[in-house]
Amino acid sequence: MATRVEITKKYAAAYEAASKKDKSKILDQLVEVTGWNRDHARQQLRRRLTQPRGRATATVAVIDRRKSRGRKYSYDAIKVLQHVWATAGGICGKYLAASMADWIQAMEAAGALVPGQDRYSRQVRTELLAMSAATIDRYLAPAKARDPIRGKSATKPGKLLRNSISVRKAGDEIEAEPGFFEVDTVAHCGPTLKGEFARTVNFTDMHTGWVFTRAIRNNAMVNIVAAFEEFITTVPFMVTGIDSDNGSEFINHQVLGWSAERKIFYTRSRPYQKNDQATIESKNNHLVRRYGFYYRYDTAIQRELLNRLWDLVCDRLNYFTPTTKPTGYTADAIGRRRRVYDKPRTPYQRLFDAGVLNPAQQQELATYKASLNVVEIAAEIDTIQQRLIALAAIPTRRLERELEDQAARAMPEADWIKLYG
Repeated sequence: MATRVEITKKYAAAYEAASKKDKSKILDQLVEVTGWNRDHARQQLRRRLTQPRGRATATVAVIDRRKSRGRKYSYDAIKVLQHVWATAGGICGKYLAASMADWIQAMEAAGALVPGQDRYSRQVRTELLAMSAATIDRYLAPAKARDPIRGKSATKPGKLLRNSISVRKAGDEIEAEPGFFEVDTVAHCGPTLKGEFARTVNFTDMHTGWVFTRAIRNNAMVNIVAAFEEFITTVPFMVTGIDSDNGSEFINHQVLGWSAERKIFYTRSRPYQKNDQATIESKNNHLVRRYGFYYRYDTAIQRELLNRLWDLVCDRLNYFTPTTKPTGYTADAIGRRRRVYDKPRTPYQRLFDAGVLNPAQQQELATYKASLNVVEIAAEIDTIQQRLIALAAIPTRRLERELEDQAARAMPEADWIKLYG
């Protein structure tokens, strides 16, 4: 870098006195030597001309052309953007850009965005609607963080009845209308699978992305069937099929008898092939782990809080949060295969577009959506999450330390000395 700066300073003197034609030649030489593009090289030459003489080369910084530009969007717009993003649940820039108008309209209706208050104005509204997905992600980068805790897989294969259930694998055709759901359970076990702990049963519609989530005490069949029953009575359209993994909580007489009684087509994925259930696996992370964290929940109060949380999160995801769906494959300029996705739309929009609802059902859903206050939803989600953290974070970390101490005591002395000295 210092060499580039020194070369640029030498070229700058000749560049200042040269004619227009000679300036072009000098610029070509500088580009060839430094590897910069012409615009950046030209800017560096001009910067060197304005630099005080006698300044030490080592202290000269190369100017980043992107950082020297004027800010396109105002500071007020960036602060309001952070507010909208937090209310939306921290979704990515691609989805936030596609649904920005809906979020602004909902927050205006809730009184959270009022022109003339808290930096919000009609000009700021225009700026927010004009932001691209990449710009949104860039402005929000400092506000994003990750939870370092990770969970465990609790799926235990159930061999009973496996051969009597149809296998559905990755690559099979996507259902042409709403009603076919993938289902999975997520264990809120913390660092160990020992003892009793809560599970979350997660359902996702393959066609629309509509989600339903419920926390249960454990994986007992009676709890699974109760969650299934609540699921079909809550989802606002007909359930025609369910696809599960090979866990014993799903592959049993009670669940299959329940689905046969209600004439719901039941399939399963191939063992140890998570791609067969790619949709629900992504929702396990995007929904359950993102909002419910990785702590251990094993009390009735914690399960009650989880179910209050899932009601709020599902409403926000189903009615306001857009998603994309794969529509096929294409090839890039050098022949590499690429997935093609449709435009981001909410599950609510996809359900309306599917044409499976009658006018009365459409009006009922539209009325329910209009009654949702996204600002209150975001605030209540945060309150419940803080309560869950207060109840579960310390016990989970204490249990983790106890397990580490047990493992250390069981370790041979030579290995212990090698690791800890």
